[in-house]
Amino acid sequence: MTGAIEAAVADVASWLAGAAGEPVPVGPPRDDPDGGLTVWPLELRPARQTATGGAAREPYRFVVRLLVAGGGPAALPALDRVLAAATTAGRPELVLAAGDPALWRALGVAPRPALLLDAPARVERPVPVAPPVRQPLRLRQLGMRTLDGRVVGPQDQPLAAVRVELVGTAQATETDAAGRFRLAGVPHDPDAPDSPVRIRLIGAGRVHTAELDPEGDHLIVVRAPD
Repeated sequence: MTGAIEAAVADVASWLAGAAGEPVPVGPPRDDPDGGLTVWPLELRPARQTATGGAAREPYRFVVRLLVAGGGPAALPALDRVLAAATTAGRPELVLAAGDPALWRALGVAPRPALLLDAPARVERPVPVAPPVRQPLRLRQLGMRTLDGRVVGPQDQPLAAVRVELVGTAQATETDAAGRFRLAGVPHDPDAPDSPVRIRLIGAGRVHTAELDPEGDHLIVVRAPD
């Protein structure tokens, strides 16, 4: 199976062969006295993603940037033909910015005329297939309860204006001057009455998560970490 990067490089190599009038091998630049062009992928660059409102997932889009370099003076006519073809057709997108000395040092060859071509690529993202339902559906109605609590700090000092969130829901409130809070609409599963209630405390630039025992009518005290 051919991947998106391999396919993009192969398409550009095929286009280059037609534009240059000679085969263009895929490989890094080389010091070849006989000349000739090479094409080599340098990097992957992000592309603008498109959104859809339907059920299908849009493919992930990116750009493969390729270096087209000549191996000597004899390669200049072929490079000229590629430049003219890309400029005329407007594709692949042409970038004249391949003269960085650090690039040639990294590749281990002498500086030379070169072009950068940006080839679009995409990775399909199929919608995951939902597993079949093998058992009858069961509908349960969860009860709701109210959770009263108090947040204290070191030496049991009440903490006011602490945001208290019910994890996994949009339910949230803040503690009052005595550190007290009340969360209404806390789901209660009759099949698991002992399941703890997870809350998140946010205040003074800190976040703390606690698990509370929902049983009983007494006030639940939550001690924030020092």
